[in-house]
Amino acid sequence: MDDFEGVLEGQKIAYFSMEIGFNNIIPTYSGGLGVLAGDTIRASADLSVPLVGVTLVSKKGYFLQELDLNGNQIEKPDDWNPQDFMKQLSTQVTVQIEGRDVQIKAWFYEHVSPTGFKIPIILLDTDIDENLPVDREITHYLYGGDQVYRLKQEIVLGMGGTKMLEALGFSVRKYHMNEGHSGLLTIELLKKNNMDAKVVKHLCVFTTHTPVDAGHDKFSYDIVDKLIVDEETRMLLRKYGGHDKLNMTLLGLNLSNFINGVAKRHKEISAQMFPGYKIEAITNGVHSYTWTCECFRKLYDKYIPGWANEPELLVRTHGILDSEIWETHMSAKRILIDYVNDRTDIGMDYESLTLGFARRATGYKRPKFIFHDIDRLRRINARGKIQIIFAGKAHPKDIEGKELIRDIHRIIDELKDDIKIVYLEDYDMDLGSKMTSGVDVWLNTPQRPLEASGTSGMKAAHNGVINFSVLAGWWIEGCIEGVTGWSIGPHPSENWSHEQVKKLEHDDFYNKLEYVIVPGYYHSRNRWIRIMNNSIGMIAYYFNSHRVVHQYVTNAYL
Repeated sequence: MDDFEGVLEGQKIAYFSMEIGFNNIIPTYSGGLGVLAGDTIRASADLSVPLVGVTLVSKKGYFLQELDLNGNQIEKPDDWNPQDFMKQLSTQVTVQIEGRDVQIKAWFYEHVSPTGFKIPIILLDTDIDENLPVDREITHYLYGGDQVYRLKQEIVLGMGGTKMLEALGFSVRKYHMNEGHSGLLTIELLKKNNMDAKVVKHLCVFTTHTPVDAGHDKFSYDIVDKLIVDEETRMLLRKYGGHDKLNMTLLGLNLSNFINGVAKRHKEISAQMFPGYKIEAITNGVHSYTWTCECFRKLYDKYIPGWANEPELLVRTHGILDSEIWETHMSAKRILIDYVNDRTDIGMDYESLTLGFARRATGYKRPKFIFHDIDRLRRINARGKIQIIFAGKAHPKDIEGKELIRDIHRIIDELKDDIKIVYLEDYDMDLGSKMTSGVDVWLNTPQRPLEASGTSGMKAAHNGVINFSVLAGWWIEGCIEGVTGWSIGPHPSENWSHEQVKKLEHDDFYNKLEYVIVPGYYHSRNRWIRIMNNSIGMIAYYFNSHRVVHQYVTNAYL
């Protein structure tokens, strides 16, 4: 415990997140939200920002994905033992659920930056002998179960996490809610501060991550009143979280002085969804060193010393020889293609133009966008060979997402004599890193305006991979047409109907792929490498988590 007590010095920023992506072997994340949280913690450690992370232990992880020959997703448990990676603390706190005491213990994990600065992370766990079996399972499954299970988790995260920090002796300067899952911490703070909402608002920072209405956690008061029997808490939830349903985003908005979306466009959409609130924009970024592959790390070390802790120095990439950028990219590409060929019988090659698409398999991400006109795709492939690598998990309850994976497998089979296409199973941080560094073009085709930010394209840019994306989320800020990559479809400011936008997007996509991207890759190598260079020097230098943390410190934490 001695080394734990050392982390209690000074005031902390308490960073609450339902999921945190520490690394590939601790499966406490499902996707972008958790990876972003991990990147924020890594950057905070690099910059010596006194953060303490709070999350759930999620002992059974999210799930391991297997895909059969027809693309049916099979979900397998992803159990792990916290004892292998972290220390169990003796401190316990209690929350009330359904009128009974539920005990919470904590695991202590420490992220250590190469600079030597340490960030403690507290992982909450209800799997304790004193608890009933139904309560021991609360912290087992990340995003598992039904609405009742989810609200129980959010009681443990928000209320239990706040109590745990106090019991451990942390002095907290600000409470940063990374999405609405931890919104119940505001109720705990109200009770601690004599119901003074002004004091609580001064303490709280709230980041919303989704413009999709279904992405905002809402609970019927039938469920709320069943799980939370305390009358005072019920009254506060109706006062600050909505009259008809408990809206966790509304709870965060009503009790935070600083509120932000995760891209400039997302700020605008959020302001339309929640009129009357002052919402700022801090566009997401990724942790530069984590998401730069080993080949490019060595190249940057050679030309841009200090880049890892000052990623803004990546603006200086114009001093790197084109030949070295290309050869470094080809080294990363060979690693990916070898990985693909080792795990499948697809037989991809190093020379062909390789497109990558990897993200959660769900409707609004539109993974089948590229197959809208299969005959056109065949004709484009005849002009210059392409190969395509897909990956992504569908949430176990997302029937449409699972069907999309099956559809893509059917199309893969239909095109097998013309185009090499593969869908890799069990997308995780390691596979994400291989893909975002090893493909030639990173494809992103979300339905506008449902993409809040997106970060995979930022990871690609750190490795000189060129983005080809719908103008949504961060790409509206990152795209300079033909300079940093290519857009798909009209700008959001243009006034077109939904059907017109879809047609314009498909036309633009196939035209650019056929007349700009394929000939550019095969016949204009120097210009291609210039765009690769710009991806690093004009995107990676800015869209990184060091800049994000700087903005949080100056705009929200001080």
